[in-house]
Amino acid sequence: MSIRQPSSARKHTALPKAQILIEALPWLTRHHGKTVVIKFGGNAMVDEELKAAFAQDVVFLRHAGLRPVVVHGGGPQISKQLDRLGLESEFRAGLRVTTPETMDVVRMVLAGQVQRELVNLLNQHGPLAVGMTGEDAHIMAATKHLAEVDGEAVDLGRVGRISSVETGAIEALLDDGRIPVISSIARSADDDHVYNVNADTAAAALAASLGAETLMVLTDVEGLYADWPNSDDVISELTAAELEKLLPELASGMVPKMEGCLHAVRNGVHTARVLDGRVPHSILLEIFTDEGIGTMVVPDAAPEPRETRRNTSHNAEGHA
Repeated sequence: MSIRQPSSARKHTALPKAQILIEALPWLTRHHGKTVVIKFGGNAMVDEELKAAFAQDVVFLRHAGLRPVVVHGGGPQISKQLDRLGLESEFRAGLRVTTPETMDVVRMVLAGQVQRELVNLLNQHGPLAVGMTGEDAHIMAATKHLAEVDGEAVDLGRVGRISSVETGAIEALLDDGRIPVISSIARSADDDHVYNVNADTAAAALAASLGAETLMVLTDVEGLYADWPNSDDVISELTAAELEKLLPELASGMVPKMEGCLHAVRNGVHTARVLDGRVPHSILLEIFTDEGIGTMVVPDAAPEPRETRRNTSHNAEGHA
């Protein structure tokens, strides 16, 4: 008969895993049952390993008791298809100029390619994901959006500004334990057109309408830089008022993302976060660790204590 060795005599190689789980416990408790809206975009959409990691993160959130909603664009895929068809890709104020011909491509790529691939990745882990567009069940309605360039209004074609959100279909899916995956296309509020809506803007509007706990925006940078290009220090946390002051100085590609974060926290969302989608499992690192990564935006007068982080800024080495 063998005698079992006392635990002190054995090397517990799995102990670090237990410590990681314990670190996540306060955040699991805080976020349990809460809705999290995630905007899927950037390099994470085109790298196979990052796509797989993203799907794992979202499914993990669902099984951890959160209610994830995914909103996606498809800029790289749309541009690639436009190139194949000999159609020009043009951007003004960070938004794609969308002709009727371009709108047909946008609709096809988002709903027929990007969404289906993402739904299939999520459903490798069980019958969880359901794909929709903003047209379905009148989820999103939009009116024409005119961009401001050098102080003048510029017509971007069939680019829409969200005018209303109907969350009933999304909430029904969430209540049924599903993961809604929504393409950023909206029906017209005043005619028969369909509008291309910036996915950052769509995610922010949905987060506000759903009363989400947080909005998470995946992008191709580490977060909001404090003094780019003079420094690569990332702002860890800032208030809505602080962000509003910075908006005029931001690069055009960051403007829709940060405007979306600002809209979210000023309309009931507790936090909005911009994360580096090039970091595998960045969603889990942000939600379930004490330090977090990326940039977090909070309301000016938060109704509850802010989440605390060990560091106030992160540089490039800190994200390796």
